[in-house]
Amino acid sequence: MSVRACIPYADRRLHRPAAPVEAVTDEIRALWADMIDTMEAMPGVGLAAPQIGVMLRLAVVDASAERGQAVRMANPQVLHASVKLRAHEEASPNLPGVSAMIERPRAVTVRFLNAEGEVEDRDFVGLWATSVQHQIDHLEGRMFVDHLSPLRRRMLVAKSAKLSRG
Repeated sequence: MSVRACIPYADRRLHRPAAPVEAVTDEIRALWADMIDTMEAMPGVGLAAPQIGVMLRLAVVDASAERGQAVRMANPQVLHASVKLRAHEEASPNLPGVSAMIERPRAVTVRFLNAEGEVEDRDFVGLWATSVQHQIDHLEGRMFVDHLSPLRRRMLVAKSAKLSRG
């Protein structure tokens, strides 16, 4: 497996929805393995395929303390979200050097195709829930900065661009 490069914020692929996955194949499993390697190298707690330029509805999440517990998801969708919100500092390798406090539901129930290609419904809480929602946003063509005011978003995008130029 290998670590893939994350595409920059300005890349239009990050701002449009990804295509559904028809079936979990060996190619999809290999892509998930690369995504896990990439997530671990960042290091991060999740990664969506569009972040590495692959326009498929694929995500991996591992918010475990010990690591090695990655959940592989194809076509994830939130079935239920808690009313109670949780604030967490979010960032993205596609927008390096910046982060923002984002409030999201504290718990979600998500339906997805798992690594065996079976439909699975799973509950996620805390950081797991935050990361899953963050990845689903990527699959919809949204990023964490899209949850901010237009002014705050422009400021963070400009700061990231300046930091990237060195």
